[in-house]
Amino acid sequence: MWRPPVAEGRERRAPRGERSGGVRAAERSAGFPCPRGHRRKKMNLKSERRGIHVDQSELLCKKGCGYYGNPAWHGYCSKCWREEYHRARQKQIQEDWELAERLQREEEEAYASSQSTQGAQSLTFSKFEEKKTNEKTRKVTTVKKFFTASARTGAKKEIQEAKAPSPSVSRQASIETDQVSKEFIEFLKTYHRPGQDIYKQCKLFLDAVSRKRDLSIEEQSECAQDFYQNVAEKLQTRWKVPPERVEKAMDQIEKYIMTRQYKYVFCPETTDDEKKDLAVQKRIRALHWVTPQMLGVPVNEEIPEVSDMVVKAITDIIEMDSKCVPRDKLACITKCSKHIFNAIKITKNEPASADDFLPTLIYIVLKGNPPRLQSNIQYITRFCNPSRLMTGEDGYYFTNLCCAVAFIEKLDAQSLNLSQEDFDRFMTGQTSPKKQESDGFSPDVCLGVQQMYKNLELLSQLNERQERIVSEAKKLEKDLIDWTDGITKEVQDIVEKYPLEIKPKPQALAAIDSENVENDKLPPPLQPQVYAG
Repeated sequence: MWRPPVAEGRERRAPRGERSGGVRAAERSAGFPCPRGHRRKKMNLKSERRGIHVDQSELLCKKGCGYYGNPAWHGYCSKCWREEYHRARQKQIQEDWELAERLQREEEEAYASSQSTQGAQSLTFSKFEEKKTNEKTRKVTTVKKFFTASARTGAKKEIQEAKAPSPSVSRQASIETDQVSKEFIEFLKTYHRPGQDIYKQCKLFLDAVSRKRDLSIEEQSECAQDFYQNVAEKLQTRWKVPPERVEKAMDQIEKYIMTRQYKYVFCPETTDDEKKDLAVQKRIRALHWVTPQMLGVPVNEEIPEVSDMVVKAITDIIEMDSKCVPRDKLACITKCSKHIFNAIKITKNEPASADDFLPTLIYIVLKGNPPRLQSNIQYITRFCNPSRLMTGEDGYYFTNLCCAVAFIEKLDAQSLNLSQEDFDRFMTGQTSPKKQESDGFSPDVCLGVQQMYKNLELLSQLNERQERIVSEAKKLEKDLIDWTDGITKEVQDIVEKYPLEIKPKPQALAAIDSENVENDKLPPPLQPQVYAG
């Protein structure tokens, strides 16, 4: 049987509770406290390393039944939440009935008192007024019905046109639905008579849900959970099906139903799931500067095997959005968590503990930024088989994912051991974490992260140098402009003081070698004389 990891330095304790299915509750270990209601997160910082820690009891149902709780259920498990929900609902119904009865009594008393004061009025006049009122009411009702029907039809038509998917998407969904239906029918053949009853109940449920599209998403979730519970109880009590076969049957029932209902109940327009998705994505993008060292993540991505595990974990958590069945989405979360445990084990050369898992899961979520994260969490919470969320490794990993998202939403400077000033500067993008000294790097920091810090420091120096060069260039440009203006002014002053006078061109002198008749009277050139030695 699967057991949750134990925190470092603690012994495994006895289970807090058991159910009829024989599934033990999670043992106490350490990790981040999942916030529920008004509970506050606890940060336990060790002197030797920084980390995120929580008592395993914080992950369990706050009613003490021993099953995993869920933030969407205010810290209760599925069973306890349904009990609290029904109790609150019955109380509200009782209060509404009491209020209605009180108002009716007051109205009857007021009507009786008014009748006693009007006893002297004529009976004929009263009948005439009653007839007139009935006629007027009938006409108004007829007009309302006439216009309301057309308006409602037009509104429905607009909604259908707005929600109508493209032909290719509808065709793909139809093919997938047909394939799931065939697999479901083949699976039920192995159950013989119970299988026929299961198929009939599923068809009736789908028909009933199709007629109740106007229900809120919480009410539709309640209907699905009631259906799961009723079918499971009928298989166990009426048909005497073994527990392991009941679990397999419930998985197939969930797949068959939710494949058909996915497009109607995943991130519906009547909820604020999409708004929460955008808020979480914006928050994660703003936290892009958070490093593994700030979270105390014991993963060395310099090791090739560890790097591959981190990539696979990110791929699995992103792939969750492409699945339609809650169980398949849970399977993606489980695969991601197992890759995280393997990465920690390879890095530390020892089995991973709960103290290491949650910080690494937070780091994976920050690095991957999964699409529609809140919508997927809400979809799993509302329509997954509750037994999977209450016990087992799927429930443990899903609860930790909810805790990771809650931690990211409430992350502050104290959580990362930063000053508020540095945290604000990082969040606004004014600066990024500076490079640590070469001897200050943790052994777990990979070379890629060290090189990143070096590059950031170099870019910072280049930016400062560029700013100085630009400043000097502007100063030089101003000096050149001033010098040019000064020279121009001096030249103008000299020209004005000493104006330029243009004199006529003097007559050119005759060249010695030129052919001139007057040169004929010149003596002949001297001849060289030779003297005897």
